[in-house]
Amino acid sequence: MSENNHPNWHGTTIIGVRKGNKIVIGGDGQVSMGATIVKGNARKVRRLKSGVAGADVIAGFAGATADAFALFERLEAKLEKHPGQLMRACVEMAKDWRTDRYLRRLEAMMAVADKSTSLILSGTGDVLEPEDGLIGIGSGGPYALSAARALADRADMDAEAIARRALDIAAGICVYTNKNVTLETIEI
Repeated sequence: MSENNHPNWHGTTIIGVRKGNKIVIGGDGQVSMGATIVKGNARKVRRLKSGVAGADVIAGFAGATADAFALFERLEAKLEKHPGQLMRACVEMAKDWRTDRYLRRLEAMMAVADKSTSLILSGTGDVLEPEDGLIGIGSGGPYALSAARALADRADMDAEAIARRALDIAAGICVYTNKNVTLETIEI
């Protein structure tokens, strides 16, 4: 599969950091069409309706914007059906994503988290829980993930500080990532 067809390689950077009493998902704001920047302040990270009062779910996407919004809506529907069960909702969504003719054509990846679980979702049916509580997706994801891993043990940095610094480092390397950052945080 070529880089251009793989959902991981659309221009954006999303980082998830779980540390101490916080889980943070952050993303840059750049929207690109080929080599042209068309928008610099997009919100690729959002809080989702979870179906349970007080049970926050946050998510970020990398990939085609319209596809990502369709996936956010589908995930919210799964969360309504399986309240308080992020893993189950994500597994059910991944099944649909892989088998539904419409959804199979969507090109995006998602990073999702609640108070107890952080997951990566892909159109190939993957629902992955990172061992270290760190997620990096999108074209700048590997750079942000590497930076977050290097910073994770620093006692002077909380999850938000690590996410901001990781995104800043990725923006200095990946041409599809800018420094206009959106963060969503859940207190654990």
